Amino acid sequence: MKEIRAIDATLDVVNGSARQRLGRFRQIHVAYKADPKPFRQHARKMMQSWERGLFAGGDRVTELQDNLDLERWFRTPKGHERRIHGHAHAGVRIVREGPTLLLALDAHVTHPAPFTEAELRPYRDAVPPPDQLAAIRRHNIMRRARSRKERQRLLTELEQRLRTCV
Repeated sequence: MKEIRAIDATLDVVNGSARQRLGRFRQIHVAYKADPKPFRQHARKMMQSWERGLFAGGDRVTELQDNLDLERWFRTPKGHERRIHGHAHAGVRIVREGPTLLLALDAHVTHPAPFTEAELRPYRDAVPPPDQLAAIRRHNIMRRARSRKERQRLLTELEQRLRTCV
């Protein structure tokens, strides 16, 4: 479809600077806003949600063109936490485990060879920072609160904990 090719052309770095491509992207978005065709309305909504992530970094980030390039750059972390998906949301795992996860994912930058057991041994008793442990606890509570089976048991536990604190 020529509509998809027109949108795709705004993403390719050979078609101009990030500012120029963003301008063309927004022109297409405005044109689709005025068009009543269902496909163009759908494409307009998708474009609106993608815009923030697609042009992030401007012309400095020419080597990262899509989600796969981004993941290759980060050595393909499991769970695809670092892909650009157009949402402001960074991913639950990065929020919950970020203080230590990012260090582990970026370890290859300063250490290009695989780690040996002797190099990893000093970290076997490492403890995550308190704010990360608190984030994991909050996540577990919220996950249980969403569960119909666990919700009542969680409320009972929280009430008992509150009574012991008071």
